[in-house]
Amino acid sequence: MSGERLLTIDSLSVTFGGLDALKNLDFHVDEGEIVSVIGPNGAGKTTFFNMISGMVAPTAGDIVFRGESLLGFDPNQVTARGIARTFQNVRLFANMTILENVMVAQHCRTKQGVFGALFNTPGFRREEEEIRAHAEKVLGFFGTRLIGYRLHQPASVLSYANRRRLEIARAMATKPTIILLDEPVAGMNPKESEELTGLIGKLRSEWGFTIVMIEHDMNVVRDVSDRVVVLDHGETIAQGSFEEVSTDPEVIEAYLGRPVEGAS
Repeated sequence: MSGERLLTIDSLSVTFGGLDALKNLDFHVDEGEIVSVIGPNGAGKTTFFNMISGMVAPTAGDIVFRGESLLGFDPNQVTARGIARTFQNVRLFANMTILENVMVAQHCRTKQGVFGALFNTPGFRREEEEIRAHAEKVLGFFGTRLIGYRLHQPASVLSYANRRRLEIARAMATKPTIILLDEPVAGMNPKESEELTGLIGKLRSEWGFTIVMIEHDMNVVRDVSDRVVVLDHGETIAQGSFEEVSTDPEVIEAYLGRPVEGAS
């Protein structure tokens, strides 16, 4: 279930203080794919997301999205072009309401400027209503957990699992082509993880998003991924279907820290 090549990463490297966080990394994702990026702690997974989203500048290589290099773009510019992300540690505006958190995420798509806001022009009011309607539609994707009376509650009152859902909602609200999910089920119990796994599949089937996901929960990776890419010490050591990478001796060694018996 894939289409055109959306994102191509070519020989990407980043060095911090003489240490290679990523080294000659090649990667791609096609329209409609769900690709999981896995690897042991310290493998370079979050640095990989940080570079795609404009938070870290690579030392070498290129990041091309729909034929355009993203090098030199800041995070807002990357988001405006259609790549949204969540974070391993949830980043919400705790004192804003749930609705406001999702509305403010859409600022990269607004057309009305300071003049419209200051003078409350008809165009500004119309755009505000469109933003609100889209925010409510996005929040409705999560069932009753984030809508109804909850819309006007501060994000700080949400459970941990619902905070993670809200962060995904904020990414959805930017109307992206690709969503980068950084450990979306981290800290969730098995029931919550199972529910969110189903929602990840629906992000593609119902909303048409292409997804790249960092995840440690192998049940989630197994159940939603079209392809799995394995990083270790900043380099790709395997890629393919979940079945292929989960039985790869080099992948098992990277996770267990020792060679697999009988492996060459």
